[in-house]
Amino acid sequence: MRIILASKSGVRKDILDSHKIASDVCPSNVNEEEVKISLISEGATPSLISKNLAELKSNKVSIKKPDQIVLGADSVIDLNGELISKPKNREEALNILKKLNGQKHQLISSVCISKNGSMIWNYTDASTLTMKKLNLEEIKIYLSNVKDKDLYAYGVYQIEAGGRSLFSKIEGDKDAIMGLPIKQIKEYLKNIK
Repeated sequence: MRIILASKSGVRKDILDSHKIASDVCPSNVNEEEVKISLISEGATPSLISKNLAELKSNKVSIKKPDQIVLGADSVIDLNGELISKPKNREEALNILKKLNGQKHQLISSVCISKNGSMIWNYTDASTLTMKKLNLEEIKIYLSNVKDKDLYAYGVYQIEAGGRSLFSKIEGDKDAIMGLPIKQIKEYLKNIK
């Protein structure tokens, strides 16, 4: 069975490939910021925002790909109920890392599977990450080693790359932290073959 990944995330594609799940990439091009602003104004939690974005992405692509299984995904940072989004520039990235510095936060990863424009399954995972207490110079050095394309695509830290060094403790599923709770996805796909 081939599925369609409604994401341009190379890391998510790599996770599917490493688990022998054949997939084609078809990004949803959903305006995430617009959706987040609307949901925040309605009082949505970071977890609900992540779930809604994953569903919106998979449904949007699924409408264009009849009878195919489409996987949408979204990850957000929840710092004590505050949604932390991907940075738009390096100054914002620095401010996000300063805010997370020495703090415990949750990384919420949601996935949704759609067919013919409707969600048929979804799952949300929450991992807890505790960032080390770093001085400003250490944060700046870390950021100087992150390429722009990675910073804006994946957020302020990439656990699969140098971001692991920022944390004193990581509790949760490694694949979910990188963007896809693959165990649950495989379990679901096994049942629809």
